[in-house]
Amino acid sequence: MNIHQALNKSYELLKKSKIDSFRLDSEILLSKILDVDREYLLSNQNQKIQEENLRAHFALVRKREKKEPVAYLVGYKQFWKNNFLVNKSVLIPRPDTEFLVEESLKYLKKNKHYSILDIGTGSGCIIISLLLDRPKCNGSAVEVSKNAIKIAKTNAKLQQVHNRIKFINSDIDKLNHGKYDLIITNPPYIKSNEIKNLEEDIKFYEPKISLDGGSDGLREIKKVIKKSKTLLKRKGKLVLEFDHQQKKDVIKELKRNNFYINKVVKNYSYYDRLIIGTKL
Repeated sequence: MNIHQALNKSYELLKKSKIDSFRLDSEILLSKILDVDREYLLSNQNQKIQEENLRAHFALVRKREKKEPVAYLVGYKQFWKNNFLVNKSVLIPRPDTEFLVEESLKYLKKNKHYSILDIGTGSGCIIISLLLDRPKCNGSAVEVSKNAIKIAKTNAKLQQVHNRIKFINSDIDKLNHGKYDLIITNPPYIKSNEIKNLEEDIKFYEPKISLDGGSDGLREIKKVIKKSKTLLKRKGKLVLEFDHQQKKDVIKELKRNNFYINKVVKNYSYYDRLIIGTKL
């Protein structure tokens, strides 16, 4: 079987499983097995594939048919300007979260030192991306999951910023030291009873601890805002991702904790997704 035939068979299998991104997913999976980029696949359609590689490729396709996310199957996800290692211990980075990086960079002048705290760091993609763009900054990354911390530490080493990040395996409630210029966070904000309605890729494979925001979706957001009040320096910034339906509640909670609302940022679908507040 050649590349063209393998891809066509993969397209057919994934399309039958009602996976909208069947073409892209098939190409990413075969690229992983052959250790080539997608452009190579499309320009070398007649190249024969070794039997061993075919078996490995269709083993991944079968997993994708069961809705296992492509990022977990290939072991990485592109975010901002780099690829980050991921596994089932960490939430897969989303394009929406790149707004968090983009907006944070606006407050971090290039040649100035800032101290940054990432709450619920997961794969570490957010704080690592910031430190790569701002080489004079350093930071701390808090994460309750020991397995997630391992992935974040590995990503920091691969991106060569590990000497500028302190990783803390703890719940945010127990963090009582440090003063920061900027706190960034993408906390769990999905209501507990709505997780069952998520896409299969998410609800069956991604860590529930990174999704479940309690009965109202605000449990972790409230904890983060309350703790940020004590951990931020005066006039420090909090950049927080949330669900657009929570906007009024998030603003109310920020104001109650003596934050000034700088701006609310919309995502690619024009839903409110990010809020930036300044500690007064």
